[in-house]
Amino acid sequence: MPFAGRALDLAILRREWQRVADGAGATAGRAVILTGRRRVGKSRLAGEFARLVAGPGLYFQAAKGRAAAAERTDFMSGIGSSDLPGAAAVADLTAADWNQALRLLAMALPSESPSLVVLDEVPWLIAQSPDFEGALQTVWDRQLSAKPVLLLLVGSDSSVMSTLQSYDHPFFGRAAAMTVEPLTVADVADLTGLDGAEAIDAWITTGGFPEIAASWPRGATWREFVAESVTSPLSPLLAAGQLTLLGEFPSAALARSVLEAVGNGARTFSHIAQRAGQAGAVASGSLAPVLKSLQAKRVISRDSPLSTKSGARDHRYRVADSYLRFWLAFGPEAITLAERGRADLALAGIERQWPAWRGRAVEPLVRASLSRLLPNAEWPGVGAVGSWWNRRNNPEIDLVGADKQPVAGSVAMVGSIKWREEGLFDARDFAALARGAVEVPGAATATPLVAVTRAGVEAGLPLARTWTPAELVAAWRD
Repeated sequence: MPFAGRALDLAILRREWQRVADGAGATAGRAVILTGRRRVGKSRLAGEFARLVAGPGLYFQAAKGRAAAAERTDFMSGIGSSDLPGAAAVADLTAADWNQALRLLAMALPSESPSLVVLDEVPWLIAQSPDFEGALQTVWDRQLSAKPVLLLLVGSDSSVMSTLQSYDHPFFGRAAAMTVEPLTVADVADLTGLDGAEAIDAWITTGGFPEIAASWPRGATWREFVAESVTSPLSPLLAAGQLTLLGEFPSAALARSVLEAVGNGARTFSHIAQRAGQAGAVASGSLAPVLKSLQAKRVISRDSPLSTKSGARDHRYRVADSYLRFWLAFGPEAITLAERGRADLALAGIERQWPAWRGRAVEPLVRASLSRLLPNAEWPGVGAVGSWWNRRNNPEIDLVGADKQPVAGSVAMVGSIKWREEGLFDARDFAALARGAVEVPGAATATPLVAVTRAGVEAGLPLARTWTPAELVAAWRD
């Protein structure tokens, strides 16, 4: 699979490496906690960075469920077979615990030139060995940080990785933190060879997950890609979602039911409670911590209406990961049909629901893109981009540009997103926007109206600004 994108991530890691090489930190060594969703490409990024740096190193990946003693044996074997200058001196040694294993690692590191150590799947090390965190802190303070080493601690479980750097845990304050996000829509455009609206279709379908985006034949249309993917339940488009759910959310867990409820359209707390329950609605005391946990894992987002009035009581939930949102809507049925050899029915079902699903799925990407473009000279007062709705969801306003969030001091623009395949943003769309805009607290009849469309805008409409798909993609270029 080709390595694509990640220019910013690599640049950040290169700066950390250079600080170690230059001796620019308070200690000779630097530690970075590298986290992000499972399958987002953290290990691939760390591996690519290890390939690019000019220095000796060690890449060690823990295995889930392995006995602690076997893990340490494998770790010591990795040191012995590495290109670290002191590898030979410790190659035949054993470690009774992680304190000893990490001290032997420190012995193998060079003292005068920089080196790189990657410990991958750290949450599994912590689960296997309760002594790992304390050992890491002790050996880091006494030996490792005195060596010019860049230590990358990689893990997918964001709650564990966050705990690693929390105040009441041993390694607190000793590492910088970096979150690896999915590929951007511009990265996906480059990888697939698509432009504008087609690249956006590819991004909201793959979610920017490298494994899925890299399986997209260069230049293929959305229909061509999906038609090929649904011929096999093992295709990256279908298999990755299933593996993610199996790995992170056991089918019997309430979190899985909640995620499926949100993925299938439940947006309010009460609707999620109703749909996630097996025999009646889920109790509030049970649902609230699950939603909070899913937000901490960056799987679900909780949005609030943006205006000059607080919307703290009108939250709406959505699946934050666009690919997982796609899979929850289409994946289970497509897998069943693919297993029956009925790819034709799977494709027809997805195509039938695609226009409506895409219209909703593209909205978070549009707002994120505009947040990268604004403020600018044209819109200096737009420091936050969101949406607005009232408790009845009538109207729902796709775009609100304001000076700040969560509660704005002023509203600078109100807008609409229309992502139809055909049909310009027309006078009826404009009239609906104008009627709804005046209900947004902080907006008035003079507030500029804007639009983001896939197919274009009818001539003569008094819109203050329109944005095209190509401009949205360009927002993600460095």
